[in-house]
Amino acid sequence: MSNEADWLRERLEELERIERPSASEGERRAAEWLVAQFAELGAEARIEAEDAHGTYWWPLGLGAALGAIGAALTLRGRRFLGALLGIAGAAGIADDFPPNQRRLRRLLPRRTTYNVACELGDPSGERTIVFIAHHDAPHSGIVFHPGPAKVADKLGLIEKSDTSPPLMWPVVSGPLLTALGALTGRRLATKLGLLFSAGSVAAMTNIGASETVPGANDNGSSVVALLALVRRFAAESPEGVRVILLSTGSEESFSEGMKAWGERHFPELPRESTLFLCLESIGSPHLLVLRAEGFLKLYEFSPRALAFMDGLAEEMGVDLVPNLRVRAGTDGLEPLAAGYETAVLCSCDDLKQASNYHWPTDVAANIEYGTLERAIDVSEQAVRRLSRRWL
Repeated sequence: MSNEADWLRERLEELERIERPSASEGERRAAEWLVAQFAELGAEARIEAEDAHGTYWWPLGLGAALGAIGAALTLRGRRFLGALLGIAGAAGIADDFPPNQRRLRRLLPRRTTYNVACELGDPSGERTIVFIAHHDAPHSGIVFHPGPAKVADKLGLIEKSDTSPPLMWPVVSGPLLTALGALTGRRLATKLGLLFSAGSVAAMTNIGASETVPGANDNGSSVVALLALVRRFAAESPEGVRVILLSTGSEESFSEGMKAWGERHFPELPRESTLFLCLESIGSPHLLVLRAEGFLKLYEFSPRALAFMDGLAEEMGVDLVPNLRVRAGTDGLEPLAAGYETAVLCSCDDLKQASNYHWPTDVAANIEYGTLERAIDVSEQAVRRLSRRWL
């Protein structure tokens, strides 16, 4: 490995030793660790504490439970109440996916999440680039087992598709089928609603009961990339562009930290001159720029931002996996929904997914440091280019 790769791995190993689920004491310690790392590099960073719930399995599980209860009541002849519960459950689940308002979780217990922000470059620059990473780590769960993806690959399904499967569709489908069965009197739909809803409750319970993974790829890789950018800009600070390095908390609880940061800071950032570049799981073998993402519907990323990133990579001789879309969400959804030019730089393995995704093997020893360094190279060049002209 290169000297920089050794440096990155050393810090990544420090970070992965901090158990840091969303909106937790461990997440706070990770934020403080990051501030100290910035300080060692001569950069000042601040922590912004925000209100958050800190899970996604509770709101989704409760919505699914409403679907299951509604189905049981419908099968006992209480169709009106069953329909109401099915509709309420489906609406609560759908609203909980970013970039929506997430109203159901407002009724659940609240905790504190910790965002970290560091500013470099020209504070009065005409253009701004915001890099987004996140320092919380995800829970595991049986639904994240790598086995099904390997089976799908053997069947040739991975090669044929550039869009990941809609894993959250069954979660919202349970309450929807319950409502459909209750409104139409179709018992098969009601029974399917009960089956899907109960299965979703079981899956969410399993996730909530599972341990937090080390999170080296997702998303410690991007956190240490922010530190590497500070190192590189120390020698030659970019002129004419304001650089914000943002590491959010509670990304794994559906971007609660990013949503709070946006509510606080979006009004200060002009849409016509601000680019958001989300760095997400950049330690897999193959680098890529996402074309679209979203849990229920796909949100296409900004054509200008995509062209900008594709052009940079081509000029630098960096190969990107083309045309990938994911039925999931990153922190990039929040600025995209707010009208900003947004791109997501991430990576995947040969199965077109982040390596060791939400699995205990997501450790620093399994990071592809060459990919991580290429992601940092592209990120640095994005700043250098913006210092000269807009997209």
